[in-house]
Amino acid sequence: MAMFRSFVSSSNPLRPQAAPAEGIESQFSCPICLEVYRKAVSIASCAHTFCAECLQPCLQVTSPLCPLCRVPFDPKKVERSSSVEKQLASHKAPCRGCNKKVALAKMRSHTASCSKVQEQIANCPKFVPVVPTSQPIPSNIPNRSTFVCPFCGARHLDQQELVKHCMDSHRNNPDKVVCPVCSAMPWGDPSYKSSNFLQHLLHRHKFSYDTFVDYSIDEEAALQAALSLSLAEN
Repeated sequence: MAMFRSFVSSSNPLRPQAAPAEGIESQFSCPICLEVYRKAVSIASCAHTFCAECLQPCLQVTSPLCPLCRVPFDPKKVERSSSVEKQLASHKAPCRGCNKKVALAKMRSHTASCSKVQEQIANCPKFVPVVPTSQPIPSNIPNRSTFVCPFCGARHLDQQELVKHCMDSHRNNPDKVVCPVCSAMPWGDPSYKSSNFLQHLLHRHKFSYDTFVDYSIDEEAALQAALSLSLAEN
């Protein structure tokens, strides 16, 4: 009889299974910063959750879109997620450095003071700048480092400065304009005007293309290279 009960118990597919400790942290991580939620907030229309600070840039435009599913949402219907905060307080996961089990609500402060985590960070490969060259720069290469504001013509703005400048000076400007970042790319269309330029800036230009793009190949080749790299890493 005991053997029968053991068989039924082990073969019952409806029996709840405990989540692996190492997977709990990823279940409660913000999809923007990839860290455990801090002051979690949820969008009412799609129920996606983010750190309050991570979602803040999206709330500064007139027609915000969810960063995850791209569905429009009402900024007034973004609320603190008390259910997520309760789960963060009740669940524990091992620290990625010392392996000590820590409540998810305290994971950020723990890793900030964990010597092993800090040692891992210190041992990460450092960015090495390109060695300056004495060779002349060809004149036909477009400037992809600084840009001109399409609204007022302010010059010598890098991507971050362009975003800040437009948010500070042109937040309520409804004009359709050409994105200077996109138009400087090999695949860019210098005649295409974005209907919501500020939203476009916030969602498409959070990083520099120089970090990820090989300008010597076309868009199709770049896509194939990215797919190959993804498959190799997985």
